[in-house]
Amino acid sequence: MFIMSQPDTNPDRMKFLPGCSVLSMGTREFPDVESAALSPLAQSLFEIEGITSVHMDLNSITVSKSDEKDWQMMKPAVLGVIMDHFTAGKPVVLDQAGEEPTALEITEDAEVNSEAIATIKDLIETRVKPAAKDSGGEVNFHSFKDGVVMLEMSGNTFGLLVGIKSILQHYVPEVVGVADYRDSIPKPGLETPNGKAIRKLLDTSINPQVAGHGGHIALVDVLEDTVYLRLEGGCQGCGMADVTLKQGVATQIQALVPEITSVLDVTDHDGGNNPYYQPGKGGDGAF
Repeated sequence: MFIMSQPDTNPDRMKFLPGCSVLSMGTREFPDVESAALSPLAQSLFEIEGITSVHMDLNSITVSKSDEKDWQMMKPAVLGVIMDHFTAGKPVVLDQAGEEPTALEITEDAEVNSEAIATIKDLIETRVKPAAKDSGGEVNFHSFKDGVVMLEMSGNTFGLLVGIKSILQHYVPEVVGVADYRDSIPKPGLETPNGKAIRKLLDTSINPQVAGHGGHIALVDVLEDTVYLRLEGGCQGCGMADVTLKQGVATQIQALVPEITSVLDVTDHDGGNNPYYQPGKGGDGAF
């Protein structure tokens, strides 16, 4: 098995391409070891000292390390874990029951939704994608379950959510909501009192403010005294992202929930229109 590696503009990130399919569709983010509970591959990578996050897509695995570590020392260990995993034929991700999810479980509820899904996909291709492109972003269908359409969104697209929902509901009455697929992964921390309070703060106070700039801030998880956020839309790749978090969002969160001591940014800022993370600046977004 030959695994290619590609350096990133962020010196603390490196992409690995195993030459085979990693995910059947979409992407998965693992900002810490706790979030990797349903990914045997991510769990194995986090066992390497210095690994701070893991990102997976259809064909690659992007690994981030801490500043003090050297890729020259860590790269062989990462390559070994990836090779051992795929050689052994282990699943990359598991569902909540501990089994490898099937394509049907990922993409749709049952055959009865096939007509609705076909219509949704057509609307996304013909109506939503052109509008997203005009806004400097991209939208792709991910899944449809329990009436909620899950989308893969990037760039300045989150301000279009209300319009996307209206269009889809007009033609497909079964649609009850639209969301980014990354927010569909169960996270117990979001159901805690602190998680609910922080989400309400984002929804009612912070996001209405950043929406004026085409941005959106998503609550990824709350683990003990740490909050994980993802900056989306106009906030992704914005040169003022660090200032926005440190002087604005983090201050408001810690004022509301004093026991929170860390607010971490797990955004892939290199994927934004104006990449914030440049070589030498680090990539864990901690403050």
